[in-house]
Amino acid sequence: MKAIRVHQFGLPEVMKLETVPDPHPTPGQLLVHIHAAGINPVDTYIRSGQYAAPTPLPYTPGMDAAGIVESTGQRVYLSGSLTGTYAELALCEPSQVHPLPVTLTFAQGAAINIPYATAYRALFQKARAVPGETVLVHGASGGVGIAAVQLARAAGLRVIGTAGTERGLQLVREQGAHQVLDHRQPGYLNGITADVILEMLANVNLANDLTALNKFGRIVVIGSRGNIEIAPREIMRRDATVFGMLLFNMPANEKAATHAGIAEGLANGTLRPVIGHELPLADVAKTHEAVMSPGAYGKIVLLP
Repeated sequence: MKAIRVHQFGLPEVMKLETVPDPHPTPGQLLVHIHAAGINPVDTYIRSGQYAAPTPLPYTPGMDAAGIVESTGQRVYLSGSLTGTYAELALCEPSQVHPLPVTLTFAQGAAINIPYATAYRALFQKARAVPGETVLVHGASGGVGIAAVQLARAAGLRVIGTAGTERGLQLVREQGAHQVLDHRQPGYLNGITADVILEMLANVNLANDLTALNKFGRIVVIGSRGNIEIAPREIMRRDATVFGMLLFNMPANEKAATHAGIAEGLANGTLRPVIGHELPLADVAKTHEAVMSPGAYGKIVLLP
């Protein structure tokens, strides 16, 4: 089969398209023919060697994908795999395989796992958002942001979303945000208050987030690329809570609950992954550059 292999950590160019032996499932494992693989920022951290938990070399990147189970012909999306998803085939545990409705394309299926599970966990398992509250979603035009907007609207929250391009702002409006802010504009949070803030770039925004938070508000830090100085008194006087979140820390029971909630949203049409770019495996380096660039618009997927 064709697969992307990483033999050394470094820039995107270390990812090579190679021909490798087909994986063979042992009892209890499933073999999935991959039709689309999702690209996530965490993939770039692992590839560059910056991820906290070292990955043994060589390896095939990727955690998100959609395809068909070889033994049953079932359409599925994946929440991880045993062998990596930037490939034509992947071995999976049964718990990593979830039904993909026929109303969704395989590319959309590859956009489900990390974006929607991250948004679901942040909103409902960390912040415990409830109907009627206001949620501010930073970077709402990206994969996690779109998921958060859709999940929050379906749950009865008032949604404020930010983006940094005209195309992205329009996308956030189309996903149902009640208010859209251009984070390129100075003071774009002036006059904004929220009960819950989902923060994708804490090293830039966290200090200002604290001043936009209502009393007893919650901030969930989903992403950060550096350090920031904050005023702890802003947390104190609001009786606020700042949560850190790493999806891979999620216990098995909460993971099962998350994917059950996502499955219902996919089935009833309230959750609709948006695809921004589709590229072949040979262009994998371009996808890693794009996913870390400003101006996010939907999900980036590879097509094996």
